[in-house]
Amino acid sequence: MVCWALRRVGQVPAHLARKASGICGGHEHQPLGPRPAATGAPGRAVELLGKSYPQDDFSNLSRKVLSKVGRNLHNQPQHPLWLLKERVKQHFYARHAGRFSVYDDLSPVVTTWQNFDSLLVPAGHPSRKKGDNFYLNATHMLRAHTSAHQWDLLRAGLDAFLVVGDVYRRDQIDAQHYPVFHQLEGVRLFSRHQLFAGIKDGENLQLFEESSRSAHKQETHTLEATKLVEFDLKQTLTRLMTHIFGDGLDIRWVDCYFPFTHPSFEMEINFHGEWLEVLGCGVMEQQLVNSAGAQDRIGWAFGLGLERLAMILYDIPDIRLFWSEDERFLRQFRVQDINQKVTFQPFSKYPAVINDISFWLPRENYSENDFYDLVRTIGGDLVEKVDLIDKFEHPKTHRTSHCYRITYRHMERTLSQREVGGVHQAVQEAAVRQLGVEARF
Repeated sequence: MVCWALRRVGQVPAHLARKASGICGGHEHQPLGPRPAATGAPGRAVELLGKSYPQDDFSNLSRKVLSKVGRNLHNQPQHPLWLLKERVKQHFYARHAGRFSVYDDLSPVVTTWQNFDSLLVPAGHPSRKKGDNFYLNATHMLRAHTSAHQWDLLRAGLDAFLVVGDVYRRDQIDAQHYPVFHQLEGVRLFSRHQLFAGIKDGENLQLFEESSRSAHKQETHTLEATKLVEFDLKQTLTRLMTHIFGDGLDIRWVDCYFPFTHPSFEMEINFHGEWLEVLGCGVMEQQLVNSAGAQDRIGWAFGLGLERLAMILYDIPDIRLFWSEDERFLRQFRVQDINQKVTFQPFSKYPAVINDISFWLPRENYSENDFYDLVRTIGGDLVEKVDLIDKFEHPKTHRTSHCYRITYRHMERTLSQREVGGVHQAVQEAAVRQLGVEARF
């Protein structure tokens, strides 16, 4: 298991670091699920953040993604993601009297146990697929969510914390998706006394019972405890979104499913007449809480994407802009007050160059995310989006053909057809060589 060196964010009172040193104490994770056996291939390794990870059949990290590790946009002063993070921190410090500790520099390299098993994700769950994640090897990966740190922090004795960091997922290519983005996670636990304090006849109420699971509660929770935790969670998040977007914000809650919370909800806000999903949350699964050593507590958790919120709040149209070093972008967010209203002013949008690529798929082991990752690796941020525009199955051979439209557009200058042609040819050749497709170009 990775030993986490946790350094608290500045401005957090010293007493909030209670028991945090235990996170690096070399404790054993409790066996919530099976751990994969290491299958390192001798002689091949990935060097990342000062450590070496042997490669095996799970290894699928691209140069493009590796180049982003350690950039930590959320910790770069005056970056829009930093501004948003600081606003959330400010709100929690003000509203919760320093109760929440903040961790924003945890290593993005986690074990598969931390990313999945500690969160009760079943062994065969689709979210574990190589096609959706970036694996260093069978036992280590780049975290797919900041929830990967929940168990360690709870085990260290923390009962209220925020985690902010870069997360990594293989996904489609368009203006809203990027293989690296940033999440902010929040967790709060309650003792029986904390939850029922101020409640009429609260001394007679209990957190736990043995009953059956329903759509409204877990089998181990009383309905009274569940409803109070749910109320506190929704009130906390409503206040947070109002702090960010202003008074008069229309909010609605949508029931949903997450493996690590129940009941679970998504928050949607009405912004400029459109309902937008901005975060997921819920009452923490008691099995997770118990395994981390907090059997006498009940709690809630939430997670939100900083890029998604920033794109809404600052009217940023393309997720690639967050990685831009263009002064025309960065200087718009150099403000004296982190709460100052900023509306991104687009600079000239350079013309797109569009090329198509079509090929017959191999009989097996083809993943669209493998193709998107290949395009990202070769084309980098020249690629604005990739659309699957045609699928065809041959009536006799039953082979399937895909045709993708790749839109190339540089955010800072005009691209020539010759320049794009070289990149596109490299994509074609790599698709045949690496993915086993048969060219139709």
